[in-house]
Amino acid sequence: MLITALPAWLRLSRPERAAVADKTLGAALRGHPRTTARFFDAEAFSARCSDVLLFTTTDLADYYLVVEELRDSPLFTVPYFHLDELVLAVEDGHQAAG
Repeated sequence: MLITALPAWLRLSRPERAAVADKTLGAALRGHPRTTARFFDAEAFSARCSDVLLFTTTDLADYYLVVEELRDSPLFTVPYFHLDELVLAVEDGHQAAG
């Protein structure tokens, strides 16, 4: 998930950001334990997005519910972030195909 931090997010203090992230992303992941996320800063390397959320899941329906919760959360409704692009991929999918 390629996302861009918006001014509302950047105005928050680091502790406020941590609290919002835990209340939104943290809560969504705790409710869907078959999906995990890793967060990467990209703003120093990319003009396309400021951050990357990399999700890993063993259950596509579980991942879907995480994304639905995030879309309804302050991360995207205040909004604190703009969703630039969502890329889905299967690790080593070419090996399974053939």
